[in-house]
Amino acid sequence: MIPYGRQNITEDDIEAVISALKGDYLTQGPTILEFEKAFAEYIGCKYAVAVANGTAALHLSVLALGIENGDKVITTPITFAASANCVKYCGGDVVFSDINAETYLLDVNAVEKVLESSPKGTYKGIIPVDFAGRAVDLEAFKKLADKHNLWLIEDACHAPGGYFIDSKGVQQNCGNGNYADLAIFSFHPVKHIATGEGGMITTNDKELYEKLLQLRTHGITRNVEEFSNSLEFANGTTNHNETYPGWYMEMQTLGYNYRFTDFQSALGLSQLKKANAGIDRRREIASIYNDAFTNESFIKGQSGVIEGHAYHLYVIEVENRLDLYNHLRENKIFAQIHYIPCHLMPYYKQFGWKEGDLLNAEEYYKTCISLPMYPTLKGSEQEFVINTIKEFYKK
Repeated sequence: MIPYGRQNITEDDIEAVISALKGDYLTQGPTILEFEKAFAEYIGCKYAVAVANGTAALHLSVLALGIENGDKVITTPITFAASANCVKYCGGDVVFSDINAETYLLDVNAVEKVLESSPKGTYKGIIPVDFAGRAVDLEAFKKLADKHNLWLIEDACHAPGGYFIDSKGVQQNCGNGNYADLAIFSFHPVKHIATGEGGMITTNDKELYEKLLQLRTHGITRNVEEFSNSLEFANGTTNHNETYPGWYMEMQTLGYNYRFTDFQSALGLSQLKKANAGIDRRREIASIYNDAFTNESFIKGQSGVIEGHAYHLYVIEVENRLDLYNHLRENKIFAQIHYIPCHLMPYYKQFGWKEGDLLNAEEYYKTCISLPMYPTLKGSEQEFVINTIKEFYKK
């Protein structure tokens, strides 16, 4: 069986988890902060906050930036539903904008048209997605966001290790916080770094960082500088020291239990050591796919070889996609479709979205299929995938 994605768990990973399980902490221990610092260094940002999963990361990011009932946020329809759902969790309204037909990414020009067609102040933020691992040009989105006083959340779940080159020729790593207010990552098993479940929020904004720390743990703080109740109340007596007692904490806002664990962090630290090698292998696999399918008549489009692409997915666009999908499964190749356009999911159709609203996204969905892409994919397995596809179209 050849899946579209697969975790790579080595003996080093297993030993790291066993060591954590034998330690003093399972949930909130020192390894979490160690993982956060190591991940921030890898991405190139100041702060990182580990959370339960990528969806929790999105939810807390929207909460931290502030949203009220009816606030509108723009995102892409070609993404996992969580990129949009996080806005609905907070009472906001999701506005989908079309993708660029060549990059498969949220089209900044299409977003600009959406913004220009509404009174200023209608929109609150934009959530671009580094779909398949290709980095969004956040410099262009930042310019647009500043013009309309919007925040930016970069959904980088597909793209740790990815980057784009800005107008000054500087490499901008996905999630480094130089253009977006916040960025989010996922550690689901098919992602670059796997911890079973888990996610991360990155930022360069200290105020947002501190707010996120509270929100992920029930809105509770143990920071003395943030306490609002009196020492008398905290100590339970008028005869007290001039410090808050060691047990004292305050719930200051309505937060969530979106905490990460120590043993997941141990696995994350171990996985992080292999991250660069994993990216190199993914790019090698992408190059082989690209060479194999370039100039093939049945190919309408493909991910290609793109600088900075992190290749969570390798997508080809083909005719007879359904028949190809079934043929691959008959040969134990479990390709996948990423994604059914969010705006045509029944939940979002109830808000008025319909077929024909976002033509590029809808045309892409009719032809896209994601091929096996993971570092442990063997050369012989990839060759089998390529040959099976070519033989299908020859017939």
